[in-house]
Amino acid sequence: MCRLSVNINKIATLRNSRGGNIPNVLKAAIDCQEFGAEGVTVHPRPDERHIRYQDVKDIKPIIRTEFNIEGYPSRDFLDLVKEIKPDQVTLVPDPPGAITSSEGWDTVKHYDFLTDVITELKANNIRSSVFTDTNHTYIEGAKKSGSDRIELYTEPYAIKFIDDKEAAIAPFRDAAIFAGSIGLGINAGHDLNLQNLKYFYENIPGLLEVSIGHALISDAIYLGFENAIRLYLQQLS
Repeated sequence: MCRLSVNINKIATLRNSRGGNIPNVLKAAIDCQEFGAEGVTVHPRPDERHIRYQDVKDIKPIIRTEFNIEGYPSRDFLDLVKEIKPDQVTLVPDPPGAITSSEGWDTVKHYDFLTDVITELKANNIRSSVFTDTNHTYIEGAKKSGSDRIELYTEPYAIKFIDDKEAAIAPFRDAAIFAGSIGLGINAGHDLNLQNLKYFYENIPGLLEVSIGHALISDAIYLGFENAIRLYLQQLS
């Protein structure tokens, strides 16, 4: 079974654009659970332009399903996740001003840093996942650093999928097989949508979780939030 974790950052972006509390981020988190999603993902950034640190603290008590916090492991971020103790922390290499995640970790270059961070997470009983490309060397580096899982960065798959499904999926399938062979759990995310998700799921062995935000929230504008979540769940069945 592959979990669907809904990233609700875009709900917070819309709220912040106007001020006030509409749409309500806490209600969105609750609704994700009520509508069948098996996880909620947030990605607080230093400028708090979407999810705020206080949102993360407010969401924690209402989460009955898996809570995944993504982010660059700055000291402030690590202090936050150690306080909240989510089920999973996904480490991404975003610089502070990044619009969105655009690459995976170079786990060779940043090996010592990631090892220290993951050691700190393990000491707090938090599962770790390292955002990575399909490069086997980087996947192996994630394993050596102590990570429990990787999250495959799937934008290259989404781009190539339109023209050639098999060429798009081949490096990801190969990466997943390699990751599984060395004992890493496999998550995935970035630009997965209703058109490309099912094919990805059917071709990636051992896929445990997908984190989807932008596409799902965009679909919800036309389809409704509950219906959008249920349609994404259908792709994983």
